[in-house]
Amino acid sequence: MVRGLLEGKNGLILGVANANSIAWAVARAAHDAGADLAITYQNDRFARRVSKLVDGEDMAARLYACDVTVPGDVRSLFEEVERDLGKLDFILHAWAFAPKEALAADYVETSWDDFATAQRVSAHSLVEVAREGRHLMREKASIVALSYLGSERVVPGYNVMGVAKASLEASVRYLASDLGALGIRVNAVSPGPINTLSARGVSGFGEMLKQHRDVAPLERNVEAEEVAGATTFLFSDMSSGITGEVLYVDAGYHIMGV
Repeated sequence: MVRGLLEGKNGLILGVANANSIAWAVARAAHDAGADLAITYQNDRFARRVSKLVDGEDMAARLYACDVTVPGDVRSLFEEVERDLGKLDFILHAWAFAPKEALAADYVETSWDDFATAQRVSAHSLVEVAREGRHLMREKASIVALSYLGSERVVPGYNVMGVAKASLEASVRYLASDLGALGIRVNAVSPGPINTLSARGVSGFGEMLKQHRDVAPLERNVEAEEVAGATTFLFSDMSSGITGEVLYVDAGYHIMGV
């Protein structure tokens, strides 16, 4: 990571679950690049785990509980962040969830409740974050969301999450248009499959990793640190002319026809 790339910048990392989270890899990279951070976890179940990660890195990050399914939680989060950090220069949106039964069944069987849950947590939460956080963001600030190729291609077992990620990517474009006049950029990073807590909920994930490795031009899977590097670039002033884009970090898998 380029030392000093984010020096003097304040960032908010949404959605750290454990040491394998892409969000945690991004937090580490942003910290190494000089940023001051605020980090969220979902609830008390994750509090000690995330606190231990932060302490282990000797990272002076502020920690906040935030559950996007609880009305008012996102607004309260930004009130606390404004009190503690003041202005923000970047936000990582790494919230995603769909009920297991919706991932296990065929997409045609998706219930409205499961569809709505996936959309609320994985897509509409980005809209809520942009709305509640825009007044804290400096000019040239950056919002980055984590997506996946299932947004535009059928990935067995991904089902309703693929549809939610499609909604997320469309939201990135519309938000980029809405917030551009404020100097705020909105982009997405689309990694290849990585062994995270949420990924393990996808049926056949091990086979997905093998397929990716066999097909990708670089003939390997990607690491969370590579995703973190690309995300840190999008946080930085080096990407000041980029908005409304989806940046693939998948060893080239998405370009292949077979």
